[in-house]
Amino acid sequence: MSTSEWYPTGIQVDLSSGRVSATVTEVGAFLRRLTVDGIEIVEGFPVDALPKQSQGAILVPWPNRVRDGKWELDGEPMQLDVSEPKFGNASHGLLRNTAYAVERLADARVVLRAPIHPTRGYPFSLATEVEYALAEDGLEITHRITNHGRAAAPVGVGAHPYLRIGDTPTAELTLTSTGSTIVLVDDRMNPTGTAPVPADKDLRQGPVVGDLTLDDAYTDLEVVAGRVEHVVTAPDGSTVTLWADEAFAWVQAFVSTKLRPGGVALAVEPLTMPANAFNTGDGLTWLEPGDTLEVHWGIRADLNEERR
Repeated sequence: MSTSEWYPTGIQVDLSSGRVSATVTEVGAFLRRLTVDGIEIVEGFPVDALPKQSQGAILVPWPNRVRDGKWELDGEPMQLDVSEPKFGNASHGLLRNTAYAVERLADARVVLRAPIHPTRGYPFSLATEVEYALAEDGLEITHRITNHGRAAAPVGVGAHPYLRIGDTPTAELTLTSTGSTIVLVDDRMNPTGTAPVPADKDLRQGPVVGDLTLDDAYTDLEVVAGRVEHVVTAPDGSTVTLWADEAFAWVQAFVSTKLRPGGVALAVEPLTMPANAFNTGDGLTWLEPGDTLEVHWGIRADLNEERR
């Protein structure tokens, strides 16, 4: 853990075990860096910079958007702060700029904790926790949210990693994901319904990322042994897989042309609920007083021997 410098994202927690190393941050609990065999498998950002386009962010107590920041609680209008002025929505929860309490448990494991106190548009008291633990071939992440209030609280969880495979241009990777249904959205990126996935956005056969224009949520994911998987593959057969337990019944795939100068970047975002779920109820968890929601996801790499 580095404390000798004052960084934009606070304390930097370096984890290392065997083939794997990672850095997570005090502010926002961002995943700033992840390598396997020295190969970068997420799009990181410099220690002296802020993340762009939510790279590596934790999205709690809601991922994605709440339309206009408005929803109703027992018939009473609620107004969240609008944090996405471009589209006029409340975006990606309440903790992206919060300093977490950092508990270093071992060289390969850290827990970061942040409370959510009653605030404008969200009158609930939650204890939130994200645990990063290195595995033999990647990283495992556990989220825990406990309701310390006196009324049931609406909660959801998401994350915003961008996947890569070393120096291979992301445009040359393929992306395979099993979603058969896509969430339709309006011009402000809020859901209007669902439809069978169209041919130009179908990820089931592993299209090349450079051929895709995506900022879309998918659902009806195939669950195998309690998990869903989303896989990027390089021309040499190396893969990076984002897996998640079945609570993450949605995934957002986003091809960015701005994050990586001269190229594209690929976000694969596990979500327990889609955008505007505070209004639609889709995938929304109502956490009762005293109860804890615990969900898991992770990233693993299977790299060609020549890369190691």
